[in-house]
Amino acid sequence: MSSMQRRVVIVGTGHAAAQLASSLRQQNWQGEILLVGEESQAPYQRPPLSKDYLAGERTADNILIRPAAAYASHGVDLLTGRRVLSIDRTAKMVALEDGQQLSYQKLALCTGARARPASIRGVGSPGVFYLRTLADVDGIRANISPDKSAVIIGGGYIGLEAAAALRGLGMAVTLLELEARVLSRVCASEVSAFYAEVHREEGVDIHTGVEVLSIEDRDGIRVVICADGSRFPADLIIIGVGVTPNVELAEACGLAIDNGILVDEFARTSDPDIVAAGDCTNHPNELLGRRVRLESVPNAVEQAKTAAGTLCDRPVPYQSYPWFWSDQYDLKLQIAGLSEGYDQVVLRGGKDRQRGFVAWYLRGGRLLAADCINRPKEFMVARQLLARGLAVDPVALADETIDPKNWLS
Repeated sequence: MSSMQRRVVIVGTGHAAAQLASSLRQQNWQGEILLVGEESQAPYQRPPLSKDYLAGERTADNILIRPAAAYASHGVDLLTGRRVLSIDRTAKMVALEDGQQLSYQKLALCTGARARPASIRGVGSPGVFYLRTLADVDGIRANISPDKSAVIIGGGYIGLEAAAALRGLGMAVTLLELEARVLSRVCASEVSAFYAEVHREEGVDIHTGVEVLSIEDRDGIRVVICADGSRFPADLIIIGVGVTPNVELAEACGLAIDNGILVDEFARTSDPDIVAAGDCTNHPNELLGRRVRLESVPNAVEQAKTAAGTLCDRPVPYQSYPWFWSDQYDLKLQIAGLSEGYDQVVLRGGKDRQRGFVAWYLRGGRLLAADCINRPKEFMVARQLLARGLAVDPVALADETIDPKNWLS
């Protein structure tokens, strides 16, 4: 192939895919770029789906990562509403469901993740939705009305964000969580208790330790039935019990898989001509000292930049501490690092709703992560402490008389 005939096919149209296409041009990829995705829209932002898009404060055009016309102006062919069926690594061909075959010189898998299916009878009933795609939320929005009620199954970030949005629209909201507390997998009990209290103050009826068995239609009314015999009628039911990575294409063509598509620090898969980025990947993180699979926009964007550099023969390893965020009511939670494996939690500030507070997570006296609620200064400092490997006395972390910036020196 000449330089002008070289082609990258990017499978997926999420954050990683959009960034990869952009970064390839920024890094002077001269060949063709084809962006192929199942959804009918140009790449859009997912975080607003459970927040201001659900609340009707933004339109579908408002959440596009960039205007659809921008792809053509950068020489990117956007093939939306097209499902990839298979990959032939020997022939270097991608087969689409409509019969089209796309040849490639390099391939990028940005297949993301999908909503984890719930093992609940009746999940396919009308009025029952997962919350992962624009189409999902459009379906939910068609069922929103101030005089209606909603049951949300799952007390993670998606469930809580949806609860906040629906309460803001005047709906009666009940939230059911299998574990003993909300956010149990991702934060300390102090943070869980704070968020549960805030949601209850806002009128959300929270039930924890509840196993949902089925969703039934009783005389035209949907009813969520639990193992303890409790029943919750609802006009609208949203299921948010996590996501699972889309690895089927990669697995079927023989790429290495283990809780995601296995890649190295340069976003290379087990095939040197195929890279992968985003929620679908499991990558080594030298700073964390282990492999991780992350579900976050910052990870998707930064790993896609690394993948672009690899495809353009400008390899730069991807190494960074993870960070995340969640918006609920007047609370902005910003998370630096991963708290998994902590043995100590240090709180900075009272759990005042306006001023917020910080939960510092440590293991063996070493900082692992920080949950910063309405505390942007501490969040920025926490990211730098983690990136630079700086130690801070746990007593100092709790002392509000100390300016956090002092820890950086």
